Amino acid sequence: MSSKRIALITGANKGIGFAIARQLGERGHAVILGCRDADRGESAAGILRAAGIEARALVLDVTVGDAVEEAERSIERDEGRLDVLVNNAGIHFGPPPPAAEESIEDIRRIFETNVFGALRVTQAFLPLLRKSDAGRIVMVSSGLGSIGETLDMRSENWGVGFAGYCASKAALNMLVVKLAKELDPHGIKVNAADPGLTSTDLTGNGPGHAPDIGARSAVALAMIGPFGQTAAFQACTPAGELVGHAW
Repeated sequence: MSSKRIALITGANKGIGFAIARQLGERGHAVILGCRDADRGESAAGILRAAGIEARALVLDVTVGDAVEEAERSIERDEGRLDVLVNNAGIHFGPPPPAAEESIEDIRRIFETNVFGALRVTQAFLPLLRKSDAGRIVMVSSGLGSIGETLDMRSENWGVGFAGYCASKAALNMLVVKLAKELDPHGIKVNAADPGLTSTDLTGNGPGHAPDIGARSAVALAMIGPFGQTAAFQACTPAGELVGHAW
């Protein structure tokens, strides 16, 4: 059992998830990289260990109930608790056609990872988070899930398609609020982090800032203090300042 605060990050072998794991490790956490592929997860964990970070990989497919339960049993057996859960795993298929033509099957698969997967993992690990003296849950969401900004003609959201992906993040945001209200009496804070437009495999490695910048909002919320917010939807500027989003 580690004497450090223990953080589990899903989808952590690359991109924003890996950057979150590294930054939390650099700040004194023991990090567990939840990954679908064991070899890729171990390779990523090895990079962190070489940098002096306490890290290990854990096979975790957020869409498979048995895999999630097995991962929870592994952490319970080895650590006995969990202090931080970052639900980072997410997918989309794009660029998709207009919403009127977008594949229902593709949208269903997006929701299975982005919404149901995040809730499945959260529900499974709540008993271990309740054993922490300061449990923190961070959902990696997106400003594209903001209904208010999507309706604002001045917002960059106005001209964005990706209806299924955006709807999944809007649904995830509602889960953040519901969980935050429910878990607040237990001292567990639940927040949503918006990494902003980040250049990763998910975005085709196109325009956007580096994953190190995209990870900052999630890291800040994972480390938020006892008087910090819950049910917040926040992004992080390149300077490291947390800024609020409209739900």
